[in-house]
Amino acid sequence: MMINNKHTVTLFASIFLLPIPVFAHLGIGADHGFDEGFIHPLLGPDHLLVMIAVGLWAFGLGGRARWLLPLSFLSAMAIGAGLAFAGISVAYPEFWVALSVLVSGIIVLREWRLALTQACFVAALFALSHGFVHALEIGLDADRTHYALGFLLSTASLHGIGLAAGLLSPVILKWTRAAVAISCAAVGLTLLLGA
Repeated sequence: MMINNKHTVTLFASIFLLPIPVFAHLGIGADHGFDEGFIHPLLGPDHLLVMIAVGLWAFGLGGRARWLLPLSFLSAMAIGAGLAFAGISVAYPEFWVALSVLVSGIIVLREWRLALTQACFVAALFALSHGFVHALEIGLDADRTHYALGFLLSTASLHGIGLAAGLLSPVILKWTRAAVAISCAAVGLTLLLGA
């Protein structure tokens, strides 16, 4: 079966035009279990964009990076959540999330070709703050394990979207990169400027 590139590009581009809130962070105590954990990264473009960007970056690096980069992100995200669950504070976590959005856009736009170890380190730095702010959202009655499993599975799926864009066709990859880079710039700057 042949994929119509025009329709596929339109579909991917329209994902980034959906009206969604700038922050997925609805306030402490908002989330309670696996379902809420899974949905959480999908509710705000700050998380959504970075996670798709990591998948795009991993595809561009190729080879072992295609699984090691997402794995580094997921591992560090779990550590960030663990810090929040343990009551250990991280300075300015929302700032680091916002900065990760902007830098992710630059990485995708410029197709940065860092060494695998360096790329995994950068991805892990991004992930620590994302995991930390995700974990701040749960209530006292929440099932921390199931909530964390939910947002980790959702994150892995978003990485997969970035990887899939590269596997489908060069045209889809080109347009997805452009859409993600522009969206990251807009969202990242908006968040950093406090708008």
